[in-house]
Amino acid sequence: MALKKRSKISAEFSMSSMTDIVFLLLIFFMVTSTLIAPNALKLLLPQSNNQTQAKPVTTISITEDLNYFVNNNGELNQMRFNEIEPFLQRTLGSEDDIYISLHADKQVPIEEVVKIMNIARRNEYKMILATSPEK
Repeated sequence: MALKKRSKISAEFSMSSMTDIVFLLLIFFMVTSTLIAPNALKLLLPQSNNQTQAKPVTTISITEDLNYFVNNNGELNQMRFNEIEPFLQRTLGSEDDIYISLHADKQVPIEEVVKIMNIARRNEYKMILATSPEK
């Protein structure tokens, strides 16, 4: 009985495990991307070339149609104007050096921006007016 020795090396490579990993990663990224809800408003900000290094605690946004949004821990809350000051006093308290970023659309009348700045002045908050970079 002659036993034949197989010394041939197979050059085949199985891609099935690699495709399984790729599909699992694809599913993971699809699921996590749907869980992240974007909290961005489309605002056309005025242009400026000055930047500040201060980190704001919260953000107040005013849209073109005069809707007010306050960012509270990553969650945008739409509010009426008269609700903003009590909300800020409740959530921010009276800590020192509280910076608030104000994002106002270009089309918003200056009176509306000044009203928010007056709230900050009364409560001794520091206000940062957000702008887009000049072109």
